Amino acid sequence: MTIEDDKPRVHDELLWNDWHPVAFSQQIDAGQTQAARLLEEDIVLWRRADGSIHAWQDRCPHRGAKLSLGCVVADQLACPYHGWRFDGQGRCVLKPAQPSLPLPAAPMVSAYAVQEHYGLVWVCLGTPVRPVIPYAEFEDSRLRHIMAGPYAVRACAPRVVENFIDMAHFSFVHEGILGDAGHTEIPEYTVHDFLDDSAQPGVRAEGMRVSQPQANLQAQGTADVVYGYRISRPLSAILTKQIVGSEIAEAITLFIQPVAEDQSQVWMVFSGVKSPEPDEAVRAFQDTVFAQDKPILESQRPQRLPLQMRAEQAQRADLLSAHYRRYLRAQGLRYGVTP
Repeated sequence: MTIEDDKPRVHDELLWNDWHPVAFSQQIDAGQTQAARLLEEDIVLWRRADGSIHAWQDRCPHRGAKLSLGCVVADQLACPYHGWRFDGQGRCVLKPAQPSLPLPAAPMVSAYAVQEHYGLVWVCLGTPVRPVIPYAEFEDSRLRHIMAGPYAVRACAPRVVENFIDMAHFSFVHEGILGDAGHTEIPEYTVHDFLDDSAQPGVRAEGMRVSQPQANLQAQGTADVVYGYRISRPLSAILTKQIVGSEIAEAITLFIQPVAEDQSQVWMVFSGVKSPEPDEAVRAFQDTVFAQDKPILESQRPQRLPLQMRAEQAQRADLLSAHYRRYLRAQGLRYGVTP
């Protein structure tokens, strides 16, 4: 048995210094704590009365108990073991066993950078070198935004992204919903490099046309749909889809929390046309789609995504996957991949 303390810290500067989703904002009310795990590090999230949220190492500096098992008292996080309390700056403000003795002025807990965007809490374990991935559709007032997930899957995050951007599996894994066994061909499409709204490099695919039995909950019968994808962070992708003849394009995000190298949590935001269907119905639709993907993802070998296309047999429909792997090589990703 390996003691977790003996494990070295994940050494992937690209991911360590990037932003990752770890929770839905609405699930953490003032005065609440929530545990999360990111890149094999345990985190405690908690919110103060003024709405500010904190992300700390989930470890009391006194005797190592998990702070996430504690509670918020008077806007301070209290350890469940000996009752030590910490203010929003991470300073210890109370030691109940010796309340009259002086307290250190310096913070005692390790704090991480934390932000909230798109209804999600994002954490960076290191030093942020770029902003959270831009998602312009979230500001489109014509669309409604619905959170889906999180979906736990025993697969490396890059494998999950590649599945999300792959259309050739629709007719087999999602037959009758996103694909039709009678329409398996993927027409040619274009892929090119681009800079996103935060001036970060990425990969963009356009003109990906497919016939879908049920493009969304409002669709009546089979429809031709034009897909597009954009990737400007190693573990995130944004899909756009527009039914031919409609005026508005919808969008779906794939934001991945790398729990461990072979464990991922998938967070999704659906930005779709406003309709009478309840949010629960939209989530149920996405639940069904991901449940079909999950056994495939967990079966793939090797588990790490090979960045060299020659390591696996490829076809022309894999053009976007090839560009994604090239992008990961250029970014210098090492976690969850085989160079």
